[in-house]
Amino acid sequence: MTARQQGRRAVVTGLGVVAPSGVGADAFWKATRQGVSVLDRIDREGCDGYPLRVAGEVRDFAADAAIDGRFLVQTDRFTHYAMAAADLAVADAGFRPDENAPFGVGVVTAAGSGGGEFGQRELQQLWGSGPHFVGPYQSIAWFYAASTGQISIRGGFKGPCAVVASDEAGGLDALAHAARSIRRGTDAVVVGAAEAPLAPYSMVCQLGYPELSLGEDPATAYLPFSAAASGFVPAEGGAMLMVEDEGAALRRGAKVRAVLAGHGATFTGASRWEESREGLVRAIRVALDEARCSPEEIDVVFADALGVPAADRAEALALADALGPYAERVPVTAPKAGIGRAYCGAPVLDVAAAVLAMEDGVVPPTPNVTEVCHDLALVTGHARPAELRTALVLSRGLMGSNAAVVIRRGNGERP
Repeated sequence: MTARQQGRRAVVTGLGVVAPSGVGADAFWKATRQGVSVLDRIDREGCDGYPLRVAGEVRDFAADAAIDGRFLVQTDRFTHYAMAAADLAVADAGFRPDENAPFGVGVVTAAGSGGGEFGQRELQQLWGSGPHFVGPYQSIAWFYAASTGQISIRGGFKGPCAVVASDEAGGLDALAHAARSIRRGTDAVVVGAAEAPLAPYSMVCQLGYPELSLGEDPATAYLPFSAAASGFVPAEGGAMLMVEDEGAALRRGAKVRAVLAGHGATFTGASRWEESREGLVRAIRVALDEARCSPEEIDVVFADALGVPAADRAEALALADALGPYAERVPVTAPKAGIGRAYCGAPVLDVAAAVLAMEDGVVPPTPNVTEVCHDLALVTGHARPAELRTALVLSRGLMGSNAAVVIRRGNGERP
């Protein structure tokens, strides 16, 4: 490690959110703190007639108002969300790209499904009208790396760029990738994930997941950790964060909102939920060790909360294994029960909620859930005031990835 790399620490200076519950961190946090559920029947054009009936749709978002027309036509809805969230994060951090060396700013995103809506439209053109009617952007708009590339091009960010394709847990793995880039010498990274799985082609693909909830009542379709749990409800949207080297952030007068303190990741196999217990335990312990954090220091857990009985049980047992007796007392929450699981975007939304919860001094509730059938101190009903210094965020993917991130509260002050 060079002298420049020693002591470098990755901190969060900006949040950008595009979620079913609101666009922008303030709107998102207001709904999250109040425990509002925005799950509803899917009414996206072309999406009726499928067994999947309930989801978390982003409704208050005008792509043409947020994205330049020349970028809009090149990209899918999932990249529209990511670009808009990136703009919000950069603005929230007070970061001026024109005042920073372009090679010192990177971009990392995670993606689980890519641009299904764009791809479907172009394939319909291919089979309905012929190859000459397929647009030139078909080759890039559906691709997992599209959001990273477009954010980099649009923002002039020429530093280390990457896309993480490691299942839903990739949202947390992307944050770890960004933190490592910071430690290696990059000054800033725009990082996060956004998804748009509510298009006919994408919905048909999801119907192969046995964990998917096919419930028709938005109030009961997604009830993690309850006896009535019957699977998860998908969602679109996500979040992007501005992550910087702490020293560089303080030199430019930025507010340090949180510290990315530790990360752990494992793999246990698709739908092997009993085995995910061991994998999640290992991920938590690695994250705690990297953060130099004891179990008793964790003030709140943002759970993966799949809503599948076997998976929920495995997560509750994993927390007991990793945190010991303290696991029965630490507040646990799953705000995604009110907006759905946005795949790779879901854990990044949880990280954004964790940062806001630590700043506000409250644990947000788990919407719709009233009775808990696991040994967890799950917060339901109303937000719970608490002194929050350290948060643990968990995520698991349907294909077997597990990840944990430890976040510490920032000083919240400008120098």
